[in-house]
Amino acid sequence: MATAAPAIPDRAPASPLVITLVVMLGTFMTVLDSTIANVALPHMQPSLGAASDTISWVLTSYIVATAIATPVTGWLAAKIGRRQLFLYSVAGFTIASMACGVAQSLEQMVLFRMVQGAAGAFLAPLGQSYVLDVWPQAKHGKAMAWWGVGIMVGPILGPVIGGWLTESFDWRWVFFINLPFGILTFLWAAAVLPRVESAARRFDLLGFGLLAVGVGALQLCLDRGQQLDWFASWEVCIEAGIAAAALWAFGVHVMTANNALIDRRMLKDRNVMTGFAFITLVGLLLVGTTALLPTMLQNLFGYPVIATGMLQMPRGIGMMMAMMGAGQILGHVDARALIAGGLVMSAVSMWLMMQFSPVMDATPFMVSGFLQGAGLGLIFVPLNTLAFATLPPDLRTDAAGFYMLLRNLGGSIGISLTVGVLARQAQISHADLGSHLTTAGVPWADAGLGKALGSDAIVAMLDATVNKQAAMIAYLDVFTLMFWITIASMPLLLLLRRPKMAGPAVHLAD
Repeated sequence: MATAAPAIPDRAPASPLVITLVVMLGTFMTVLDSTIANVALPHMQPSLGAASDTISWVLTSYIVATAIATPVTGWLAAKIGRRQLFLYSVAGFTIASMACGVAQSLEQMVLFRMVQGAAGAFLAPLGQSYVLDVWPQAKHGKAMAWWGVGIMVGPILGPVIGGWLTESFDWRWVFFINLPFGILTFLWAAAVLPRVESAARRFDLLGFGLLAVGVGALQLCLDRGQQLDWFASWEVCIEAGIAAAALWAFGVHVMTANNALIDRRMLKDRNVMTGFAFITLVGLLLVGTTALLPTMLQNLFGYPVIATGMLQMPRGIGMMMAMMGAGQILGHVDARALIAGGLVMSAVSMWLMMQFSPVMDATPFMVSGFLQGAGLGLIFVPLNTLAFATLPPDLRTDAAGFYMLLRNLGGSIGISLTVGVLARQAQISHADLGSHLTTAGVPWADAGLGKALGSDAIVAMLDATVNKQAAMIAYLDVFTLMFWITIASMPLLLLLRRPKMAGPAVHLAD
């Protein structure tokens, strides 16, 4: 899978900062759309004539298409050029966004969301490759901090922006909002992005087919499992079996075939492989928590949509501050120490969430959210720097594509894990709490109030109280699980190597 080295002109056609800003904008636009439609689903359902169990395909179709398209970023970039692929991706994403905004049926929406996800899938790995190429290695930490703001904060701001647009205007503006940003990104990128000269290579059709089938089946299994009671359903069993077989065959293919979709040099790089494991964990913690907290805030604490979104803001603020701080000190501090600090902060935030109570105010939400965001921010910037520091430049685009793929898969696993554990623990807690309710334990049920309200009203009141308490216990159980997952990931730090600082950046040819 050899490619020609980029030419090195006397100077880059645009400053590294300008290139970082334009690719960050493109990345932010696509990552934001992975969550911006979440809060608008109830409003979409009647407009699209969708059922409650099918409207989720608006989200799933985007995630599946993004996951399948991401791994071919490297091949497409070599085939048509990195700059051209970036421009095509921005244009396709923007046009598909407009199509989503005018969709009249669920079928149309799912189709347009698939196009949108596939078109935008290339922007994050392309952006990461550009950033790593135009900055010298000594400044990779600072550069990745700037770029990381878009990819990490986007999923957090998505529900906030989506809720405001839906309540203030209409759910269709969740997609229409992409038009001005898409036009700006396209024109800016066309003006400043340099071209990268690289040799085209043979497309690994078999490898891509196996990976696409495996990832697609895994995403469907994760999405449908909770609705269909997991392996009690033949559909989920079949999807899980297909995913396992296809991904196993893909692994064998990569290890034995020449010019496979994944260059085997990546598999021999310890930092890259450890980075893949870490970014899967980051996706699990970030997306899993982001998907869980809004339902708790609205259903258990009664916060409206806008307030729920605002309570998520401290997480984004903490993440931005930690990223920028890590970028400034990364050249002077061991990156592994920063990652360790981020893991400790993430664990502390999960411990604080384990102390949540139904009678508390908003302060614990904001404090724990800020700490978790800061912890994940401290992990993300040095992790990106270490994972790609020992990798040859010609493998960066391929590695970045799989890096983003695993981050998305980690998010999908996080959502399925948290939702599944939440439902299971809520049922168990409901049964435990209900078994202790007797007339001796609730003496007022036989008193005058009970006779005045009637037995049905008493049962309804007790059931509502038990449901709320059981749900709260289930949320705390999920936070406990996430806490131990964070603790269990800490030994991965031992596998990371501190790279030697290299020379100047590989400037890109125009």
